[in-house]
Amino acid sequence: MVKREKMKLWVIEALSSFGGTGWPKDVSKYIWDKYEHELKASGSLLYTWQYDVRWAAQELRNEKKLKPVYKRRDLPWELNEFNS
Repeated sequence: MVKREKMKLWVIEALSSFGGTGWPKDVSKYIWDKYEHELKASGSLLYTWQYDVRWAAQELRNEKKLKPVYKRRDLPWELNEFNS
């Protein structure tokens, strides 16, 4: 069963595959393409996973693993240099 915390790993994995930077929609597509089966088998997470991806991104920003976006929606998500 997929736990919400696992989303943080998937966001990092997706961004790493894009060279460290990616748009939220591309990160979500990557996660769906790679982990669709796990998401469908997770039960209620299937209905909240896109929200949970955004939650994970914010948690990663709080942990200084993603660069801040300062509430802007016109910036991609980006790993901090020490993570890429």
